[in-house]
Amino acid sequence: MSHKYDDLISQPHHTSSKRPRMPTHDRAAQFAPFAALTGYQEVIGETSRLTTEKVELGDDMKEELNQKLQQLSDILDQQPAVILTYFQPDGRKEGGTYWTVTGAVRAIRLNPDRLIMLDGTEILFSCIRTLNILKP
Repeated sequence: MSHKYDDLISQPHHTSSKRPRMPTHDRAAQFAPFAALTGYQEVIGETSRLTTEKVELGDDMKEELNQKLQQLSDILDQQPAVILTYFQPDGRKEGGTYWTVTGAVRAIRLNPDRLIMLDGTEILFSCIRTLNILKP
């Protein structure tokens, strides 16, 4: 039984004499997937990124935090080490993240009320959740 293109099956593969053969890697790139929706992956990543709501402290916790900040203020010249947990608001969406850091406090500034850590990090008093002063 004869088919229409049987005579082509036995022919050798054509190779151009004018152009070099394309490397396999470059040839495969022609068939690689492409991003039909530019920025889609970034939007999905941003949407799936989790944030946490800020927990408001009760009056007792605020009073305890104020006392610790006063103690810290009294020994500030010693650059005391602290462990603190604070809330950092997210710049792009509702909520934020709680961070726990250990480090030395360089200064306390007012207006706005904030701690300045030795590494330059500034933490607003209103964002601090827990504060523990480490004994030297």
